[in-house]
Amino acid sequence: MLEPGSVVPARLLTPVTPTESIADGAAVPVPDPERLVHLQFRRFAGCPVCHLHLRSVVRRHAEIEAAGIREIVLFHSSAEELRPHTADFPFAVIADPAQRLYREFGVESSPRSLLDPRAWGPVLWAIARSAVEVARGRERLPAPRQPGGRLGLPADLLIGPDGRVLAAKYGEHVYDQWSVDELLRLAAAARNSVGARGTPA
Repeated sequence: MLEPGSVVPARLLTPVTPTESIADGAAVPVPDPERLVHLQFRRFAGCPVCHLHLRSVVRRHAEIEAAGIREIVLFHSSAEELRPHTADFPFAVIADPAQRLYREFGVESSPRSLLDPRAWGPVLWAIARSAVEVARGRERLPAPRQPGGRLGLPADLLIGPDGRVLAAKYGEHVYDQWSVDELLRLAAAARNSVGARGTPA
């Protein structure tokens, strides 16, 4: 796990689909020299719980961008699996089927992802919501077999332009992640802290 203050090595990540701000085939930098990066580690393509959370990010994406944050979301599925599930997402979605970045950033899998009682309500709501959307033809069911498993835990990292981890959350269950409001508060606090010091140390 990365702690606040850790430094993330620079890299380029290629999204599975283009967005308004990302051309087809263009890579996104981590860290981003001009913005904060919110790096989200989710589970597999079509995961109902992941999509329940990400729909809140989609709805408020303009607000997130206005706060100077670039959203980047990773799944441990292939690009082919992800494209039908994430084509309308306005932010970068990264395929990491070999879970190379998950291991590098210390993102784990555990039976507690689903066995923790705090996860049961969101799981049931996510499945019900997904069933309705699939019936309406707006979403697709996930593949029955998931090579990366179904027990992944979420993780959120806020990374500054200098590569420093400003805040991190490693979920204790499948729906344990920052809300959009929490993300915006953390970003504002990070910017205030940097402003008070002048430049990041």
